[in-house]
Amino acid sequence: MVKARKIPLRKSVVSGEIIDKRDLLRIVKNKEGQVFIDPSGKANGRGAYIKLDNEEAALAKKKQVFHRAFSMDVDSVFYDELIAYVDHKVKRRELGLE
Repeated sequence: MVKARKIPLRKSVVSGEIIDKRDLLRIVKNKEGQVFIDPSGKANGRGAYIKLDNEEAALAKKKQVFHRAFSMDVDSVFYDELIAYVDHKVKRRELGLE
């Protein structure tokens, strides 16, 4: 009998949903105070997750959720980069490339 593997779950900071980690995007704040997208999901630092969804990325910018998650001001340019990155990833998934 094959043992069932445990599926890692994480909570989206925007919607509050608990989702499979593979369907989320990790945002990291490192010790230097830099906030960036972590496509590998393994970078050192404090992580926060959002769902790979265009609406959720736009809502993250509107609510400025990473200000709260990281207890610091996050530049609006980062949110624009996040929206562009999520849009790109969503389109790749729709094409079946990921």
